[in-house]
Amino acid sequence: MPKKSGSGTARRRTKVSTVELSAVPLLGPSTDTANDGVAEAAAGEGSRRLPRLARHQVTLADGHRVGVTVCGRGVPIVLIHGFTAEGMLYAQTLSRIVAMGFKVVAIDTADHGSTQGLPTGGGNFEEYTKLLGRVIDELGIRKAVFCGHSMGGRLITEYAANHPERVLTVILLDAIVGETWDRIVAASRFNPLLLVGIGGILLADSLYTVPFLRDPTQALKLGRLVGPTVRAHMTNPLHMLGPGVSILRSRSSRWMLQKIRRAGVPLVAIHGDRDIVVPLSTARSAARLAGGMVVVVEGGTHSWLLKDPEALPAIFRELFSSKRAERSRARDFASVGLAPDATVDEIEAAFYDPDALVLRLTPELDVASLFQSEAKSRYRWHIDRAVAAEVARQAG
Repeated sequence: MPKKSGSGTARRRTKVSTVELSAVPLLGPSTDTANDGVAEAAAGEGSRRLPRLARHQVTLADGHRVGVTVCGRGVPIVLIHGFTAEGMLYAQTLSRIVAMGFKVVAIDTADHGSTQGLPTGGGNFEEYTKLLGRVIDELGIRKAVFCGHSMGGRLITEYAANHPERVLTVILLDAIVGETWDRIVAASRFNPLLLVGIGGILLADSLYTVPFLRDPTQALKLGRLVGPTVRAHMTNPLHMLGPGVSILRSRSSRWMLQKIRRAGVPLVAIHGDRDIVVPLSTARSAARLAGGMVVVVEGGTHSWLLKDPEALPAIFRELFSSKRAERSRARDFASVGLAPDATVDEIEAAFYDPDALVLRLTPELDVASLFQSEAKSRYRWHIDRAVAAEVARQAG
């Protein structure tokens, strides 16, 4: 088992402040009659059921307050959000991933959501990564799949490079990792207005993400999720200064990706081909350097996974059902002493500490009541064969 830098004593000192989802019904009622893409319960109840995610604020051993959203059972999937966002914004997508048989753990980074800022001011990406590591330790997660959107992709890449033994797979979602983005940041040091322009484009992309006219029902649901984030930014716009400066000061991501490759950690970069904030060439560069693969979301902009909550789970289902994924799963399970057909209880005993805080934070869930969505994603996607062929040549 991978070693943990946090002590058990430190984890026992972790304090928890909980906001019950019933008091903040961001996902709507549990029997939502709207066309939410969730199959009707087969038990004759005629209801549409989504798992209810629980929001918590935990206090780490060092006193840092961190926002965590959690639900589900099984192998942990840790999600780190993008710049100006927070974990709960991805609730619709996360609930569908829970229904696939995973535990989702969305962590708010410093100065985002329910997480307080860094005492150093937050101008260095390395400090954000260290905070992420402390949270993973104190939650009691031994090993997980790590997903990162935009800025979150940078954080999980650095974490995976420094702690490959804690990572099952790295999944980059339009992440700011790769040589194209590194060049953009380098150029912005000479002309900071370049990043200001990118920020403007990102704002426009975020507004376009809410489908006001095309899908008013989805717009209402997403609006309920976005509302608290927008209010927080309007109340204290300067709290984004630290994360913004850390992006401006970030150095090359090349060493991280190469280190991930040497460690043999699988990497998948899923990227929209219409992302003008972080170009698709960024994902291709990241995959080449890490020996990974690229999944191109056709027509996807920077926030495609928020625009269509069916998209990422559908991509996951396709990827995880491949022969390559099945072999990787069997290998990962064997490394922690699990059989390929291990039960949920056995999986959780292997991937979490016995007294794991994350298990205590997880709301009770009737796994038998979950039903995977039968709705189709608005997007199509494909594997970038050119990158796959180049990676294969490098490996051969």
